[in-house]
Order: sequence, then C-alpha cells, then structure tokens
Amino acid sequence: MELRNIALCNLRIANVNVRHGRKAPDISDILPSVRARGVLQPLLVRPQGDAFEIVAGRRRYFAASKVAEEQGLPTDNVLLPCAVTESGSDADALEASLIENVARAPMDELQEYEAFAKLLKQGKTVADIAQTFGQTERYIKQRLALAGLNSTIKEAYRSGDIEPEELQVLASATRSQQKDWVAAFEAENGGDGDADGAPRGHQLKQWLFGSEQIATTAALFPLEAYKGEIVADLFGDSSYFADSAGFWTLQNAAIASLRDDRVAKGWKVTVLDKGARFPSWQYDEVPLEDGGEAFIEVRNNGEVEVHEGYRPYGETCSAAKAEETDGAPQAARPELTKAAENYLALHRHAVVRAELLAHPDIALRLAVAHMIGSSPLWSVKPDPQRADKETTSQSVAASPAQSALNSERDAVLELLQVEKSYFGTVTRGNGDGFTAVSLFARLLALPEETVLRILALVMAETLAAGSILTEAAGLAIKPDVTRWWKLDDVFLDLLKDRTAINALLSEIAGKAVADANLSEPGKVQKKIIHDCLNGEGRERAEGFVPRYMTFPIGHYDPNKTLEIARASENINALFTSI
Repeated sequence: MELRNIALCNLRIANVNVRHGRKAPDISDILPSVRARGVLQPLLVRPQGDAFEIVAGRRRYFAASKVAEEQGLPTDNVLLPCAVTESGSDADALEASLIENVARAPMDELQEYEAFAKLLKQGKTVADIAQTFGQTERYIKQRLALAGLNSTIKEAYRSGDIEPEELQVLASATRSQQKDWVAAFEAENGGDGDADGAPRGHQLKQWLFGSEQIATTAALFPLEAYKGEIVADLFGDSSYFADSAGFWTLQNAAIASLRDDRVAKGWKVTVLDKGARFPSWQYDEVPLEDGGEAFIEVRNNGEVEVHEGYRPYGETCSAAKAEETDGAPQAARPELTKAAENYLALHRHAVVRAELLAHPDIALRLAVAHMIGSSPLWSVKPDPQRADKETTSQSVAASPAQSALNSERDAVLELLQVEKSYFGTVTRGNGDGFTAVSLFARLLALPEETVLRILALVMAETLAAGSILTEAAGLAIKPDVTRWWKLDDVFLDLLKDRTAINALLSEIAGKAVADANLSEPGKVQKKIIHDCLNGEGRERAEGFVPRYMTFPIGHYDPNKTLEIARASENINALFTSI
C-alpha cells in the first residue's frame, strides 16, 4: 500500500464503498474539523484508469469538496492524503471498505476527555477545541468536568460496571459524595450481604439531587431570594434546589400571593394539598360570573398549576335545578363538621354556665325569660351534655369551667341537704311533688343571697348547649374565656376545613408562617398551631382565643357556614349596649 497526496479532481466514489449512495452524506459533524485542519486521516483508494476510486472515505471527500467550494479553490489544487491499494477485485475493495469503516468507532466519554485534556496542555483553548471538533464549548466543558471524577469511578466505567449516563451524573457529585458512592460500590463488589449497593440509574439522580428533585424552573419566586445551594446537572440543562425546605418556604409564600391575587379578582380559591392532583373530570367548566372557582395544584416536584373556572359537577347540577324551580341560591357548605360544632357548643355552654355562677342577677333574669318564653329544657331538666365523640366528653370534663360547676354543685347540695339526682345534678328533672315541696320549705329558710346562688347553679344546669339562649347569656356576661378554656388538640383534630386551618395558623403564628405552609397538609399546619400553644420549639401564644370562642362568635372561611354564628346573627345587636 502506498501513501500519496491526490488532487480532489482525480478522485471518484467507488460503487463498492459501503457508504455509497445517490444522496450526499451528512458531513456536519466532521466539516468544522476539515475547515480547521483539513483531511488528516487518509482515504482508502484504488487506481481506476487515469483516476482513483474511493473505497473508504466518502464523507471526508465530500467535506473537502465543500471546503474547496467555500474557499473558491480549484479542485486540481486541493490535495487529499490517500492510501492507494492495488486495483484488485471488487470483493477485496469491499472488504477493505468494511474494515476501515467498522474500525472507525467513536470515542467514549473518557477518551474524549483525555483527548481534550491533552490539547489543553498543549495550549489550546476550549473555543479552539470546540471549533476543531465541531462541538459547543459547553460540550467540551462537560467532558473536561470528568477530570474531577474519582479514579475508582473511572475504572468502573471502563470495566462496564456503570453506564455513560451514570458517569455523567457522578461528575456532578461533590468529592465527598463520590467517596460515599465508591464506598457503597466497593462494599457491593466485596460481597457484603448487608450492603445496599451503590445507587444506579434513576436512584443515582435521587441520591445526588434529593428525592424530590425540585428544578429551579419550578420556582415562582426570584432565584436570588433562595439562599441555599443549587446543584447543577453538568450534562443537561437542569439545576436543582439542594435545600427543599428552604425552597418550600419561599414557594408557599409565592403560592399565597398567587391565591391572594385570585381572591382579589373575585375568585373563590382552594389550594390543594401538596401532591394532590386536580380531578378535572369531577368538575364542570364554569366562568367566574357564574360561580366558577379556582384551584391551585401544588406538585411534589414544586411545580404549580392554577385551574380557573371550575365548579363541582354536583353543585352545577343543583344550581341548574334551582334555576328551573324557584331560583333559590344553593346553600353554602358548612365550615365545620357536626362533631366540631358540637365541641364548640359544649365548651361555649360550659364557659357561660361557669360565668353564670358569679352573675346571679343575670341568672335570675334568664330564668324569668325561660319561664315566659319557654325553652327546650324548661321541663325542668338538666342539659345532658351529649358529645358526638368520647374525646369531646373527656375534654369538657377536664376543663376548668366544668370543675368550677362541679364544686359549686357539691356546695349547693350540702346547703339544700339533699342527695344528687338521677342525673348527678341538683336539678331533679321530672321529680315528684313532695320533693319540690320539701325543697321549697328549705329555700324559705335560706336568705335571698343564698337562694340566688342556688338559682344561678340550677340555671346553669338547665341552660341548653348550642342554644341561642347560651349565646345570649355569653353576650350579656362577656366572659373571660381564657380563665376557663384553652385551644386543645381535641378541637384541632376535629378541625378539617383547610381555609379555616390556615387562617387560624395566620392568627396565632402570623401571616408569614401561614403563607409559608399554605400547601402543606392540614395535619402539618395543625402541628404548628399545637407547638405555638404549648411553646414547643416556637414562642408560646399566651391567652390565645380563636374566633370560634369569642362572644359574639366568629369564624374563618367566609364561603362556608357556621350554624352557631348564623343563629346568633339576629341577636348580637340586642346586646351591643350592655
């Protein structure tokens, strides 16, 4: 075989060339190199008359022709290095073509790194190397980043124990992370049965970037507001937040602003639990003016999507049916569960009854009102204090208000010199006439002050829990709720409405904390409320009274109803001057 420089005009493509075809080949990958350095690898040719046929090197021939055309050079002045074989047969030429093309395998990642690194040592710049090889500067930097790889990782790649994608991911790891990975890899290959093995594939990315892998593109806030570390994927276009907690604090605040902006525009907004998907198939598309609502979906990877103009299918049907009948608007959904309202009714009842003990004059007037206007309890019988849940019953029994009532009851029973009734109270219920006469005779012998004291206790026992009269008494007394009650875990467990929970959190811990936890589950937000109430890792909220236990009563979700508050609206004005 003879090496010669042959003019471009004297070269032809042989039919036996394995890459031969009518269509010109794609030369975009080698053209930059040929422009910069010319054809460096000889073409394989054979004599054919006065010219030479190209057995292997068709793409190099087309690249050289393109450069000659671009530079306006005559083809007889453009010389290409060629390895000239003997004419031989077409079979020999075809075999040579196959051998030359098959042998020309691309370099792998580490081979490219080593080649680029040698050029850098010889004084070439990244831009020079990129131009020569027809690659971007980013591509060259990515390959050079492999220099920081642990030697064990490089050997694992060369031996086929890890894939190219895994090699690239490990190039983004810190030295300590690479050291940890190597330790797990060596334990795995050392036959340690208890070893979990080094993470691979998708698990490797999770191990490096965190399980959530929150990309910076998901942020609704300016990236400069985030003070934590950002991990970049050198071999992709993504970067990730290393501190997921720091990300969610900023993201939730941004979601809160997003919610507030929609509310200001008239939308009723629901922020879904993080990770919960919006089930659009359960909703009809309804515009804002027709009662459409907005739903903010917060995904575990940090992405946020706002769904505007939807209403639950059942509500849409009900609204349409109402229009077909009398056009009456649909009732708002309740803010609290029945159990939660029962809890409030019993605790409010307990507070008012305890305060009645110190206000016999009000108790007397309240008793007269019962006698005149009647009452569900004026049989006369004590309130049964029925609780929907055992935890509510235990909470009321352990309250200071109930303890005060129990102590006063024992004292009054001693004054009257009678035993407790079947109900465990002073009030006898449907007792017999002789008992009433005996009590009357005893009362005649007691001074008015003592009688009023007894009347206050009996009035407290017979005041109906959850009634409008309990609310009226509370408006008249204006009780010091903190003396008798504090927000406990029993009520927090009963509280289910997400808007109410977040509003309650804002009231006790501040809007910044509430906004930062907006998309967190109710359980997480209620835990923060618990910590504030008990001073566990947070500043203790002393004397905090939620709107649910104020007089008059209030609540937190304007789009929901609260039966106790609704019933009290018509009487609040009657007690404003007291």
